[in-house]
Amino acid sequence: MTASRAGRAQHGAGPAPAPAVEDPPCRAARRLTQAAGRSDAALIAEAAALAGGWAALVTPAAGALHSHPHSAGPAGVRAAAHPRSHPHLTIQPAADAVLVLGPGKATPAPRVALIAQITVDLLLVLARQADETRGAEQRLHGAALHLLLSGHHRLAADVLGGSTTPHATHATVYRLAGSNAHTAHQALWRAAQPGAPLGNTTTRMLVSLATRELAVVALHGAQGDQSATLPLLARIAERHQLSGGAADPAPLDMVPTAWAEAGAARNSAAVGCLVPAAGLGAHGLLRVLPADRLAAWSAAVLQPLDRDQRRTLEAWLRSGSAQAAAPALDVSEGTVRSRLRGIGALLAADLESPTVQAQLLLALRAPAPPDPAAMYVRLPATPLPPELLGSGQAERWASALLAPLDTRLRTALRCWLGQRGRTAPAAAELGLHRATLTAWLNKCGGILGLDLSSVTVRAELHLAAETIATPGEAQAALPRRGGRTYRGPRQ
Repeated sequence: MTASRAGRAQHGAGPAPAPAVEDPPCRAARRLTQAAGRSDAALIAEAAALAGGWAALVTPAAGALHSHPHSAGPAGVRAAAHPRSHPHLTIQPAADAVLVLGPGKATPAPRVALIAQITVDLLLVLARQADETRGAEQRLHGAALHLLLSGHHRLAADVLGGSTTPHATHATVYRLAGSNAHTAHQALWRAAQPGAPLGNTTTRMLVSLATRELAVVALHGAQGDQSATLPLLARIAERHQLSGGAADPAPLDMVPTAWAEAGAARNSAAVGCLVPAAGLGAHGLLRVLPADRLAAWSAAVLQPLDRDQRRTLEAWLRSGSAQAAAPALDVSEGTVRSRLRGIGALLAADLESPTVQAQLLLALRAPAPPDPAAMYVRLPATPLPPELLGSGQAERWASALLAPLDTRLRTALRCWLGQRGRTAPAAAELGLHRATLTAWLNKCGGILGLDLSSVTVRAELHLAAETIATPGEAQAALPRRGGRTYRGPRQ
């Protein structure tokens, strides 16, 4: 039988024709387009899957922006830098980045070329779309940063809406300055796509430019991963010859204090360098002390305090005074002092002791323990490191940190730290002129390569100095000539 004009099959007719099968190029284009609608990272992952291998999107400033799998990032960076050395890979420019595609052995070369070309075309489209919205996004970031610096972190979250992570509780502030800040701002914006997840982390960035300063605020959780942000900004500083400073992570309501810390670190940084506010590197106690023991100790020490009391304590310790902490907490100076008296009673500790302050600041900076339940313990009267490291390891840590200083400078530094960084009473205790002590402290900072205005630096130096203090470092042991003004021994 034959079909009627209406196309309906007559009785006894054969099966209806099968629908046309989508050819492989169309299927690949459709899958890549759908992935591009989600994100750049999804597009790179889809390209890797279609090629049966791996893929990476690389920029000179940021390194591997996206890679699938994550471990393919370094290989993509090497291939983009030396394409002739990797003829088995497909390497194509894509806007301000380079696409590197490592296909599987079973994937035909024409199919790999097609996948690469479609991916690059979609990346170019996404880049043009980003250019069209960049001005509005930059104004949004500037407004959010202004609110954070004014202490209105909840309003800043409302302004950002869905462009930031809903779990952001902390921020890390970076400040970079130099004549090329404008060029660096544009390069950073293209490389990092602020507002979106950075690389394979959940960190979001706010980026703002004011005159000759580039400001970056990375928003993240309490245990935020800065493994992508810090290297990126370090490369930006080196490439564009900027001086940069990075504060320690801080709660969102402490962003104004972190802003000041980053600025102080930037002022001490050399051109082309990004300097952490702590600046202690491998000597930092967060790296030296065993993380599990430190976390358990921290939880036990702070167990009597609720969230608001911990925020008050951190604001006071990081800012250095109740007067400076009050605006960050949006309360009066008297309220801060009243809260501190209550905190001291709960901890059974003298909050005016520099050793107690140093230990509490370390406890607040420590990682959260897997099991937050912990029994309350009192702060040790002695410096902390021996409690968690043992006396031998603690002395080796402290000696290595302070080894560059001679007895004279170490004695003066220890006294100044014991006076909580106040020059006048330390100079009176040492029997020195304030100008002399200031010169010595500047020399200490230069020899150690540390910013002594950093609260974190002073806290860890104090613990180190007290750990290895000897009777020979008493103030009376300072050799002197000519009354109160110190003069070194004749050569």
